Amino acid sequence: MLHGESVTLRPATEADVPALAAIRATPEVHRWWRGGPDLAAEVARELADTDVEQLVIEHEGRAAGLIQWYAEQDPDYRRAGIDIYLDPSVRGRGLGPDAIRTLARHVFDDHGHHRITIDPAVANTAAIRCYEKVGFRPVGVMRQYERGIDGTWHDGLLMDLLADELTGGSSAP
Repeated sequence: MLHGESVTLRPATEADVPALAAIRATPEVHRWWRGGPDLAAEVARELADTDVEQLVIEHEGRAAGLIQWYAEQDPDYRRAGIDIYLDPSVRGRGLGPDAIRTLARHVFDDHGHHRITIDPAVANTAAIRCYEKVGFRPVGVMRQYERGIDGTWHDGLLMDLLADELTGGSSAP
């Protein structure tokens, strides 16, 4: 378990599938994370992926979202990548930056990574602002990076964070 200022991050389990699927089904999250007609089955399938560490974001005793990370282990390109979604009902309370900051410290301090990447849609301005609060910087636009729900291609923004750029929080450098 990892403890932030307002959130706790803990390993996701099968028992979390209904709550996470409900969050994924909200229009604000589904727009970016998509998913098929059976979101519970999709979330369960994703939780079974052993290449990605998936952590439930808990706030006030309930699941408020999910944050995950994976590692590129090639020593010449070693880095971690993260993704996050948060229940729209708890947005605006600083939980996103708190969860990202908490996970980033874990990835940097406990796993020895020096760089983390994230790749929001260019149109996801709220997410981009959240990532910038923690210290992520834009690297560049990846054109026609991801197919949207409407079937058209959309641009993504590659952002990265180096260990010494992590900002905010009570134990930040």
